[in-house]
Amino acid sequence: MNKKNKEKVIVILGPTASGKTALAVKLAHKFSGEIISADSRQVYIGMDIGTGKDLAEYSIFNKSIPYHLIDVYDPKKVFSLAKYQTMAFSSIKDILKRKKLPFLVGGSGLYLQAVVDNYLLSAIKPVFGQRMEYENLELEELQKRIKKINFKFFKSINNSDLNNKRRLARYLEVLSIEKDFSPKKGESKYDFLILGLNPKREIIKDKIYNRLVKRLEDEDMIGEVKKLNESGISFSRLESFGLEYKYIAWYLQNKINYKQLVDQLFLAISRFSKNQVSWFRRWEKQGVEINWVNNYDEAEQKIKEFIEMGNCQN
Repeated sequence: MNKKNKEKVIVILGPTASGKTALAVKLAHKFSGEIISADSRQVYIGMDIGTGKDLAEYSIFNKSIPYHLIDVYDPKKVFSLAKYQTMAFSSIKDILKRKKLPFLVGGSGLYLQAVVDNYLLSAIKPVFGQRMEYENLELEELQKRIKKINFKFFKSINNSDLNNKRRLARYLEVLSIEKDFSPKKGESKYDFLILGLNPKREIIKDKIYNRLVKRLEDEDMIGEVKKLNESGISFSRLESFGLEYKYIAWYLQNKINYKQLVDQLFLAISRFSKNQVSWFRRWEKQGVEINWVNNYDEAEQKIKEFIEMGNCQN
């Protein structure tokens, strides 16, 4: 299908603490839109503070902006990239059907790429017994084997999957059959305008630290993780979610003290933020156009031009 005949979708991406949600809510209000989360952890029910759902942000001028793919999955179960892609496409279709503008918003690069580039995810069938064998390996061993077989693919794995033994076991299973495996791209389903936020590192780091302290001291993020554990989610499962859940799980098991929790988690989130930017830059090198904006006015103008260009072509 010719690009000009495709329906339009807005993408807003950026590293953690860059202000994506706040910007998306303002723009969705302006352009009669709805937001689809592209976050690998916000899909899970009960994981609110640690993932930064900030649901109160989805209200502006006493009007609630509809959101999708938040609080949709049991954290005791593994949520796959393929499942996310299917649900995201379904949400986009539903929003467009109601004559609204979809806003795909988040920092999970692999999730965004799976939708924008329409990844044709591997149809390789599990080999009987092999998955169980791989799942019995230690996390570090799984990472080591994947890295050795296909370093490029290893570098593309997001933080959540990198700490998830079941996901890594599946990847290793696929790579044992198809060593050069990498997600294949299909024809893009929609006409995407991608807007990027990337404030200066000093600003991001300050926001990360202040937000972390606020969540720990004012919002009881430790209590949230403790409650999840008491509900039947093991510490090892919580650790697999990475970042806040990993370090707080360690703290609750007395593996680190409170000061270590704050210091180590701050550094880990800062590294994660930097890796997110590296992912987006790598995506640009692969050919995608990301329009980096500094504020609401720039973003609004880009969207107006994007919509008007489509109207002129029709």
